[in-house]
Amino acid sequence: MTSIPVHAPRRPVDRPRVEELTRQLLLALGEDPDRGGLKDTPRRFADWWGEFLGLDPGRLTTTFAQEGQYGGFVLLSGIEVWSVCEHHLLPFRLDVSVAYTPDAAVLGLSKLVRHLEAHTHALQLQERITRDVAHDLAKAAGADDVAVFTTGEHLCMSMRGVKATAVRTTTMCRLGHTESDPALASRIERLALPVRA
Repeated sequence: MTSIPVHAPRRPVDRPRVEELTRQLLLALGEDPDRGGLKDTPRRFADWWGEFLGLDPGRLTTTFAQEGQYGGFVLLSGIEVWSVCEHHLLPFRLDVSVAYTPDAAVLGLSKLVRHLEAHTHALQLQERITRDVAHDLAKAAGADDVAVFTTGEHLCMSMRGVKATAVRTTTMCRLGHTESDPALASRIERLALPVRA
């Protein structure tokens, strides 16, 4: 079993400062931060940011030696994660599928999800998450044959602007044979991408 640290720690959230700024924001929005429903909102908001940005994903890479050749691919689908858009500070939800072809070792399945969490607990872009997770998993697996597919619902698009509530954004990053081998790419894509009615 092998563990590889991938990410450097972030600066901690200054919770008292976020709490004070939230009080100021409520005042600027014409609200009374001292009324019953809002009295604890600045503290709760600061706590949430601290928890969200301060997530420790734990051990990111655990591998297990593989006996013999597997000859196929491993696919995790139906993974749901949340992040926050760095352009509008509004949440977005991703449905994610991750596939890779094991070489001499297989990755611990929970570690595939932990890699996602390490990237989504930040001010982010869907495209960056997709690309960075694929490259991190290729490094962890010791093989380039990795594909990551994300389908996102962005509140910055459904709550504001065009208010397009049914729109979903799909991004993918395919590395190695998951890109260069059309048959493999097609098999993975059929299983990874959700079918819409």
